[in-house]
Amino acid sequence: MLTSAQESVIAATAPVVAAHIEAIAKRFYPLMFARYPEVKTFFNAAHQQSGGQPRALAGAVVAYVQLRHEPTRLDEVLGIIVDKHVSLGIRPEHYPIVGECLMAAIGEVLGEAVTKEVADAWGALYEELAGVLIEKEARRYHDFAAQPGGWDGTRAFRIVAKHPESAVITSFELAPVDGGAVAEHRPGQYIGLKLAIDGETVHRHYSLSAAPNGTTYRISIKREKGGKVSRHFHDRLAVGDTLELLPPAGHLTLAAGDAPVMLISGGVGQTPMLPLARQALAEGRRVVYLHAARDGAVHAFADELAELRRSYPETLHVMTIYSQPRSEDAPDHVGRVGAALLADYMPHDAQCYTVGPADFMRRVDAALEALGVEAERRHHEFFGPAESLAHVA
Repeated sequence: MLTSAQESVIAATAPVVAAHIEAIAKRFYPLMFARYPEVKTFFNAAHQQSGGQPRALAGAVVAYVQLRHEPTRLDEVLGIIVDKHVSLGIRPEHYPIVGECLMAAIGEVLGEAVTKEVADAWGALYEELAGVLIEKEARRYHDFAAQPGGWDGTRAFRIVAKHPESAVITSFELAPVDGGAVAEHRPGQYIGLKLAIDGETVHRHYSLSAAPNGTTYRISIKREKGGKVSRHFHDRLAVGDTLELLPPAGHLTLAAGDAPVMLISGGVGQTPMLPLARQALAEGRRVVYLHAARDGAVHAFADELAELRRSYPETLHVMTIYSQPRSEDAPDHVGRVGAALLADYMPHDAQCYTVGPADFMRRVDAALEALGVEAERRHHEFFGPAESLAHVA
């Protein structure tokens, strides 16, 4: 617990730290990777280069300072961080590394402004945050390992099926090497993967694209032009190959109740929507499934959705929007998802879920807000580092 003097120092210096937090975050990662290269495997190089990871760290630090005395809102923010950490296998021994390098980055960026009192106060604040996260993550690891089919740490899974869903997306069905049961996940969640590529260990997380079945998990991966891991899956991994999985995580889960559900996806953002749709339909809820893609060649899961429509003809409404349709395509709409289109299909009081590229999510969220959809009915999740959906021109 911080002393009253440290609380005063944090209050006085927080605006300065907040003003420089992105510069601190950008300095933090190179410094940590230089001192502790072994932790680099936990991070996606593309997210480092794009600035997404530093921005996510900066946002988390600022949010903690602002919300540490508001437990309900703080739990929401920290829950997202815990999800990411659980999917990566972050453990207590990693926190001192982060603390050391974060304080060093603060010192380098702010220079002489970081007196001993300032350093002690911010060091204590970090220890407080680390303690909260360690406790929450320990509880999650324990609870998952204790449930049927759960495990602690990583567990070896084998690829038992590989199925192309479109020109760019392929599904991989995974079963445990030990032949045991598989813990259920909540529809909409993702799972962490640990694998070796050319002797290098890498971590990634992918949405679970099928409903829980107790025996396998399914992930569906888009081939990214510069994606080291996605290309490895598409080009080199085959049925019979193995990889290690970490516990499922993620907060994009179905809100309780009987309200209708609107699922709005772009590109590979469709992957968590499929199990969400199945759950909502099984509960007797109305589902509007609106998917945007470039054209029919890259539009995945068309057959699976057609099967769902046959099973739920009264409660499932599927709409497709293509931005650049081919001559043989027959989408329901051509162009982009906007407020007018959403207004045409949105059920009254619907719970709305959005997943896709960041710009797509920002545009859809702005449209939903303009249509009067309250924040508590707008749900989203980023595939990479958490970002802001603040509307940009």
